[in-house]
Amino acid sequence: MVAPSPLRVVRCGGSALRPARAVFSADNRFLLCAAGDFVKVHSVSTEETVRIMGGHADLVTGIQLNPRNHLQLYSSSLDGSIKLWDFMDGIPIKTFTVGSKLLALYTLPCAEDSVFVVIPKKGERDTFQLVSVKLTKGAGQDLEAKELSVVLDGVGASLKHIAFGREGEYVVSVKEVTLQVYFFKRKLLNRFSLRAVKTKGGDNQFSCVTCHPTEDCIATGHADGKIRLWRNFHLRKEYTYSTLHWHHDIVMDLAFSIEGTRLLSGGVESVLVQWHNESACQKDFLPRLGSPIESISVSPDGSLCCTLHTDNRITIINSNLRFSRSIQGLIKSRDIKTGLVVDPRTKALVLNGEPGHLQFYCLQSDQQLFSLDIVQRQFIHQAGLKQSDLVKVAFSAQGTWLATVEEREEVTDPELELKLWFYNEETQSFKLNTRINTPHDNHITDMCFRDMDELEDDSLILVTTGRDCVFKVWVMVEDTDPEAQQSVSWSCDFVGSYHNYQATNCCFSEDGSLLAVSFEETVTVWDSVTWDLKCTFCHPPGNIRNICFGRLTCSKYLIGATDYGFLCCWNLLTCALEWSAHLNIVVLQPDPLSEHIAAVSWLSKESSLFVFKPNEPRPIYIQRNLCKEKILLAAFVPRDEPETTASEKYLWLRRSQLFFLTDTQELMTLSTKSLEERLTPSSKQLAVEESLPVTPFSLLLGKHRRQQSQEDIDLGKLVVHNKHEQASPAVKELLHTPAHVLPSASFLCPIFINSLLISKENKSAEEVADEVEMESEKTEDDSDEERDVTEMEQEDTSHMELLGEMTCKLSKAQEKELRKIRKMDYSWISAF
Repeated sequence: MVAPSPLRVVRCGGSALRPARAVFSADNRFLLCAAGDFVKVHSVSTEETVRIMGGHADLVTGIQLNPRNHLQLYSSSLDGSIKLWDFMDGIPIKTFTVGSKLLALYTLPCAEDSVFVVIPKKGERDTFQLVSVKLTKGAGQDLEAKELSVVLDGVGASLKHIAFGREGEYVVSVKEVTLQVYFFKRKLLNRFSLRAVKTKGGDNQFSCVTCHPTEDCIATGHADGKIRLWRNFHLRKEYTYSTLHWHHDIVMDLAFSIEGTRLLSGGVESVLVQWHNESACQKDFLPRLGSPIESISVSPDGSLCCTLHTDNRITIINSNLRFSRSIQGLIKSRDIKTGLVVDPRTKALVLNGEPGHLQFYCLQSDQQLFSLDIVQRQFIHQAGLKQSDLVKVAFSAQGTWLATVEEREEVTDPELELKLWFYNEETQSFKLNTRINTPHDNHITDMCFRDMDELEDDSLILVTTGRDCVFKVWVMVEDTDPEAQQSVSWSCDFVGSYHNYQATNCCFSEDGSLLAVSFEETVTVWDSVTWDLKCTFCHPPGNIRNICFGRLTCSKYLIGATDYGFLCCWNLLTCALEWSAHLNIVVLQPDPLSEHIAAVSWLSKESSLFVFKPNEPRPIYIQRNLCKEKILLAAFVPRDEPETTASEKYLWLRRSQLFFLTDTQELMTLSTKSLEERLTPSSKQLAVEESLPVTPFSLLLGKHRRQQSQEDIDLGKLVVHNKHEQASPAVKELLHTPAHVLPSASFLCPIFINSLLISKENKSAEEVADEVEMESEKTEDDSDEERDVTEMEQEDTSHMELLGEMTCKLSKAQEKELRKIRKMDYSWISAF
């Protein structure tokens, strides 16, 4: 019996792309980037994630192509290891353990079997060194690389603070206001310093550095937006530099083109600037890239470049500075105020995206479906400026209506606006229906639709709660104005309150008959038809942080979590407390398709997960120390098809999958599957097809395969071919795995032989007659021997028929030779 796979926490989106620059493959077909603990391989042509390479135990801080094999990739991590990958197949070839945190990675064609990394200096805090690491040669996959030699002391911790010069003759390091240049052959170190603050208010702090590919020229970016071009730095007293200035704030990154005639720069303005021939007068711009540019990478042939942005967007740009493609994962917003909401139509996660926008994020492809502009105002990147932002979101049961709340960031007297959007089937997007200014006199704390499918069109209700101590009920009314563009609009139908307490949370029961509203320490239950107050719950003490109704067989229960560290379950039929638990619950999320409820607690810097049914005080599943970060939000997403689980412990994940967002805005999930299984089948197929080289032989082979496939269709044997191929995964694995990572032949031999064996099936009368005739002919020669091998021959015959090949009659000499071979002892194979 196969043991069930353990439930693992898997990062599935939102991991920062910023620690390392992206890398183009040699043929420009793939873009590789570091994302959290993983390395992602994107297709440049389709923008899809075709492969995820996991193996590091901590943040990946650098990726570089192997200079001696462009189909291999080096990656470094804070876990102290360097991995060598075959990124076309996603297979780790070698793992080199350095034993110290690796903060950046560099490779040089002239440095054989060595790479350069930035590590913390032992015994000193916030001090870093650039060292050369000798990559040990050995037969094993896990090796130790302890041979380190220090190149530079006192370097910056960022990847952008170090660059290597023309043909690897020198290395440049910038930190604060000091520039260091070390020449390898002469073993000469030159150091140049600038004034910390200029008299005109400029800031000379270095922010990034890059080197000209063919000339002795260094370009540095600075905190005040200036770019300096350094020359004659071989001599300490005769150096010169010129200045380029367009950016109004810090220069985030610089990159020279392959030929060195153009310099690219980017910063917080979200504009890519292209400087021609190091002239301040000749420059081009690509504006409105969406968010500040974090880093810039150029493809090996110079035809493409890409920019990584602070919101996890990758923009691919042509050499003529024209936008080509955008790879957008989960946008990192400044603050997730909307929570995690699931779109009923697309099953996408909906949350804050760009400032003032709502992002719809596809979990299967790890990409953004689209972005909806809610605020519809230009966002200005300026610190301290109060601007309107999206704070609340709610969908109706069928996803036909969307409610949003936006507010200006004012502590007192906030500017609020409630908007109702209707989904237009023709345009396949949401259209604004109603705009309500100042729906509450103070901040809106919660919002929900009456979640009833059968009442979607007849009596849809929206409830909002606010700090103005009231909750309001909004309903649709027919618009009597003949000049109105829409037939219905929304207006307030009821206003409720309870002892002048602030309303904090609200939710409807499964059948929509009851509305629960929390007022500080009290939970009130209202009839959703007459709006009469039915009952109240006010124990144990503490402000109510979260509330939700039970579902299906547990619909008579109401669950609440307080900020005093209590999880409470009330029975609505007896109006009494059913049970309570002492837990500091920060997230309370019910599964819409089952009775299960997920609760996440935070205690002693540790997040724990509890899954339970309201009718049972004992949890069904407990997971301590769920992740290193604090979990802020969670959501159950319905599956397209129920998942089969081998353990009863994981039945609560059968129909829905739980996703949660951490305080570092990384999206995680609980899964029993591997990372590769999370990719869509189309992405996997794309990865296989793109890995095939386009050569005359491959074109000829493809033509031959098409002809063979057509012949098989004509002969009516296509189904048998496909059946045989599906029944032999070991053969596929053997043929598609690179030779250098295959195990020994003795290990593969029994697996390969067993994969070729075909199970016996019912034979027709003609096949039985043929076998009897063949057996009688063989009896004349050697009856005893043939009696032992008759079954083998039958299997071989059926195997040949499955392959669609014609069996030919053997001569007596051939049969005699075949009998000699059969007499050989093959029992030694069983030992393997």
